[in-house]
Amino acid sequence: MTSDERQVTKKEFWAERKVTVTGGKGFLGTHLIRKLKEKGCENIMIADLPEYDLRNKEDILNMYDEQECDIVIHLAAVVGGIGANRENPGKFFYDNAIIGTQLIEYARQKEIEKFVCLGTICAYPKFTPVPFKEENLWDGFPEETNAPYGLAKKMLLVQLQSYRQQYGFNGIYLLPVNLYGPGDNFEVKSSHVIPALIKKCVDAKKEGKKHITVWGTGKASREFLYVEDAAEGILLATELYNEPEPVNLGAGFEITIKDLVKLIVELTGFQGEIRWDTSKPDGQPRRMLDTSRAKEKFNFQAKTDFREGLKKTISWYEGRGENE
Repeated sequence: MTSDERQVTKKEFWAERKVTVTGGKGFLGTHLIRKLKEKGCENIMIADLPEYDLRNKEDILNMYDEQECDIVIHLAAVVGGIGANRENPGKFFYDNAIIGTQLIEYARQKEIEKFVCLGTICAYPKFTPVPFKEENLWDGFPEETNAPYGLAKKMLLVQLQSYRQQYGFNGIYLLPVNLYGPGDNFEVKSSHVIPALIKKCVDAKKEGKKHITVWGTGKASREFLYVEDAAEGILLATELYNEPEPVNLGAGFEITIKDLVKLIVELTGFQGEIRWDTSKPDGQPRRMLDTSRAKEKFNFQAKTDFREGLKKTISWYEGRGENE
């Protein structure tokens, strides 16, 4: 098959299907919907608040009846950084578990063609060998600060695999690493590390503050995936992957929080002091994914240079007041 023929096949795939995106108004959802349109999908529907509260069975059933979708891409989640996870462990467990469990069960009952479920890197054991391989997923308990969230999402993998075995239900499970990019959540109480650091540096610079405070020791490492790359990986998997095993989505690099802070300080132009609050937790010691399965199964590789991705994210945040 030539590249032109493959392109036509992809366009036919999306043109012929009705796609529901849960959490479609969110950070990842808005980027994913734009890419869906670029791929020729003409029937895109959003399942999100306030129209649908996906914790409620009736709202889910109404959504399936009204939207009559062929494919569900499940992005909706109750998420946050270490602080938000520590303050809301019960909420993060219940909301994520009940949303996913019911969506999958009623998708099965409605005989939905395909269910694409987004898991989380927080599902991996606390001391997973780097790089994380999908087969390591069950080797231990997740890092304590976000274990309720991670375990709630991990149960959806069990549900999808058992439903495939018993009912022939086509559900796939993707494990994205930490996302970042324009449109990220910059709220103080719930943001993840990159938007939190960008906000601290940019705001401190504007306000003339002489220092910022960063949680932890800076020794922990993380991997980050640009949101547009993540959206592309999800859609490739939706088109091409139909197997029970989970698949990592990542960029294949590791950076310590200390080095991340240095880089964001440089790119934002903040010239003040960095103070480390070592009374606050670091979270999981190291994070980096083995991304070879995504490459092998549906030819996904992240393309965005980390430095360039950070520049775009910083630029978006700096101009946000003008854009709103």
